[in-house]
Amino acid sequence: MKISQLSIFLENKPGHLATPCAILADAGINIVTLTLADTQRFGILRLILKEWEKARQILEARGFVTKVTEVVAVQVEDRPGGLRKLLETVEAAGVNIEYMYAFTDRAEGKGVMVFRLDDADEGIVALQNAGVCLLDSEKLYKLAPQAGGH
Repeated sequence: MKISQLSIFLENKPGHLATPCAILADAGINIVTLTLADTQRFGILRLILKEWEKARQILEARGFVTKVTEVVAVQVEDRPGGLRKLLETVEAAGVNIEYMYAFTDRAEGKGVMVFRLDDADEGIVALQNAGVCLLDSEKLYKLAPQAGGH
């Protein structure tokens, strides 16, 4: 149930975000979902891509520093309080959420939450025991909007 996420380290300057996105677009690689975190001087672009290995090779060949991490994706009811059960379940298991991001699956009326957990295995067990719908990579790719927003 773990999904590979590609992180790209960027200078926090105009144009530095557009470049890796253009490289991926030119290679025909679609971004499933992403998040961007920044500091004053640097940023981390975190991407989930179906072809993450190819993306990593292409970006590193162009001089980008990348890292692959494992994240967990779950479906959640897209309604007030839908996230609460997830957070309480993870907290009760003693697992820390390092960061998270989301997108909405309009077709199924649900949210998809992507979590980076300090203990993914323990978090997965706790979420499964609570009846949470965990997504493997293939299911996640099918749920993602197909707009190709890069």
